[in-house]
Amino acid sequence: MINMKKTNFISICLLSVLACTQLTGCGGGGGGTTNNLNNGQTPSLPDATWQAGAFKPASTFANYCENPRAGIDPYENKPYPDKAGSQMLEKMWARSFSHETYLWYDELPDPNPSDFDSTVKYFDTLRTSAKTPSGKDKDQFHYTESYEDFQKESQSGVVAGYGVRWKSISSKPPRILKVAFTQDNSPAALAGLQRGDQVVAIDGIDFNTANVDEINKLRAGLAPKPGESHVFTISRLNADTGSVEQLNMTLVAGDIESTPVQNAHIKNVNGRNIGYVQFNQFIAVGQRPLIEAFKSFANNGIDDLVLDLRYNGGGLVDMAAQLGYMLAGPTLTQASSNSNGKVFSATTYNDKLSAQNTYVHFGYRAIDWSKQIYLDEVLPSVKLNTVYILATEDTCSASELVINGLRGIDVNVVLIGSQTCGKPYGFYPTPNCGEVFYTVQFRSENAKQFGDYADGFTPVPSNENNTELGLSARITGCQVEDDLSHPLGSANEAMYAAAITHIQTGQCPEPTMNQQNVAAKGAILDMQGPALELPTHPLRNGAVLLNIKEQQ
Repeated sequence: MINMKKTNFISICLLSVLACTQLTGCGGGGGGTTNNLNNGQTPSLPDATWQAGAFKPASTFANYCENPRAGIDPYENKPYPDKAGSQMLEKMWARSFSHETYLWYDELPDPNPSDFDSTVKYFDTLRTSAKTPSGKDKDQFHYTESYEDFQKESQSGVVAGYGVRWKSISSKPPRILKVAFTQDNSPAALAGLQRGDQVVAIDGIDFNTANVDEINKLRAGLAPKPGESHVFTISRLNADTGSVEQLNMTLVAGDIESTPVQNAHIKNVNGRNIGYVQFNQFIAVGQRPLIEAFKSFANNGIDDLVLDLRYNGGGLVDMAAQLGYMLAGPTLTQASSNSNGKVFSATTYNDKLSAQNTYVHFGYRAIDWSKQIYLDEVLPSVKLNTVYILATEDTCSASELVINGLRGIDVNVVLIGSQTCGKPYGFYPTPNCGEVFYTVQFRSENAKQFGDYADGFTPVPSNENNTELGLSARITGCQVEDDLSHPLGSANEAMYAAAITHIQTGQCPEPTMNQQNVAAKGAILDMQGPALELPTHPLRNGAVLLNIKEQQ
């Protein structure tokens, strides 16, 4: 188990304008209901009057809660900081917090908080409406989740569910939702759910024809609470015979521990040792298995490495810097006991916090995440100057930092797959009154001061990329569709096979389409209906910055 209580919270205290008294990890706040009375008198509450364009410090409103929690926080082992307050005070905190820390605070709207019936709905409006050059929202990364859900995932990678990663091919009718992979020993894996299985129905509700009312029942099945049971009807294509069968599976949700590192192996292809590792999330529990995978790669002298980040939405920036070192090694990163190493990522805040701008260097040592300190253990490295990375639109944030950070020190990245999500931004998860708030607070650049990839990195075949693109978000590589008809880590899987082909020939294979998806998309009818979006897990789709220190 990993205790992150001194990680995310202490790093928030680095921002001097933040109200550190709001954070249990920053030593602030009283406990439970003990603040409700003072010498027999009810204490006065902060003035919660909204005035457009006028902002009081977030510390004025921190921890004044409509429903204050009482007792001891089991994750922090100290009293909850909550004080009796109101929903309006919670909204005023969210407003001031956003105005102080949001990267684009000068683009924020300032609606009257009284017009919203919950703090979360109000917070949802506190983001920029600006667009990227391609027309998508500049800020797609604005989230909240419960304090308990945040602690479970941040400490030990635990998330409520079945242990399945879904891939949405079409969120609107005809809705196409398939299995990308399952966590090891999870309810989904033990029930026999396989990569490529397509959801036909949940609890008897047809996935395609579900109306607005039924959509909420489908969502409940996809985002269950521990102990809930739901029946899934699955369509499975037999790749050998071409036949399709339907299966009913009862899945019982639990608190599922993530397995961030999967399928690590070495394959010899025409005399070249090619390493492969699937890395799903930059969280603390992933550090040790990632180290062990790279030890194996280094000890066996691999010639090439295929790093599968196709479903890795991000996580800890410091772990991304560790991965960068393990790929490139001490010479290219100049990371040793005598140096901090080259810059992996430069962190830039808004102009109110510019004094806090800082650098994350390529990290050559393991980290004790519970104490937030570097250890003496030196990380293994494969010392490569070319790295093959498998990526899709689900490759985001800290994963993109690896791509950008390596390019900043002139490591050649060959991208196989499709355009990445485009998130050169990050945040400090910040708790208040039982919710954790995620708002974009910093922008990242590499050692060459490049961070302009809000529309993602795009693989471009070398024969289409014969001019010097410098630090463009276009990268030499192959555009290949995610192949759900073969297991991840299989040499027959299209993206992995394309990487092997490029390693052998320097060229991309002939484009092919995933026949499963072709068949599904070919069945598109003129159907109307609401979109069914997948549940969001903020720690899987972000860049979380910490403050790792030397041992005292």
